[in-house]
Amino acid sequence: MLDRDIAQLYGVDTKRLNEQVRRNIERFPERFRFQLTDNETTKLVANCDRLRALKHSSVNPYVFTEQGVAMLSAVLRSETAVSVSIQIMDAFTAMRHFLASNAPVLRRLDVIERNQLALNAHQEELSDGLAETNNRLEEVFRRLDDGSVKPTQGIFYDGQVFDAYIFVNDRIREAKNQIVLIDNYVDDSVLKMLDKRDKGVVAKIYSKLLLPHINVDIAKHNAQYEPIEVELFDRAHDRFLCIDDTVYHIGASLKDLGKKWFAFSKMEMTTDELLKKI
Repeated sequence: MLDRDIAQLYGVDTKRLNEQVRRNIERFPERFRFQLTDNETTKLVANCDRLRALKHSSVNPYVFTEQGVAMLSAVLRSETAVSVSIQIMDAFTAMRHFLASNAPVLRRLDVIERNQLALNAHQEELSDGLAETNNRLEEVFRRLDDGSVKPTQGIFYDGQVFDAYIFVNDRIREAKNQIVLIDNYVDDSVLKMLDKRDKGVVAKIYSKLLLPHINVDIAKHNAQYEPIEVELFDRAHDRFLCIDDTVYHIGASLKDLGKKWFAFSKMEMTTDELLKKI
């Protein structure tokens, strides 16, 4: 946090704040408080309109880390300073909790941002593909814009093999009690995906086509890992993935994710309601 921002919160002048720090400089090593360089200040002003006044300042601002903010409460002993320090530390804690709980989304957004930068450079040579590229990016953001790691519907296009694979595996990892897959075409890759479930989560596959070598794969799998129950079922054309009480309609077999366009959507029914029809 900038010294000017902290001073404003504490209700004191920036100069007064830094004077108190200098009087107790032994309490503020560089990992608690440091001064920005000319280059850092220039970049900060360029990216933050509210800090334009720093452009004409003869002194670069100081920055306080989380430890430095905590130490200020011992230097500025007023009730206001102590109260504000507690609020700031609570904000730091809330921010860490937010980053930890939303790490998958933030990582995915970071990947999207880096991909978009690469695509922008490539678009200078392939301007004809601009519309299609933007549509694909908009679709990705549309599936994420509700702030949830559980999108309710969307489309994966041919070539998005990894994205589709991650989507399904994330759903499997969310299961707490049961996973039910209705898919007429399964292979050993599907068994590997289901093995990403937590220990104790029951898994069952309904499929109409179980070739002899698949039966062998299932038998060998169940001899080593938590068993996956398989039952013949030939009355389904589409694919369904049930995670606990949530039912997803999947437009492609799990073994073929991302090879061609397919859609997915969360159904307005529970797993029990679907299984009663079997």
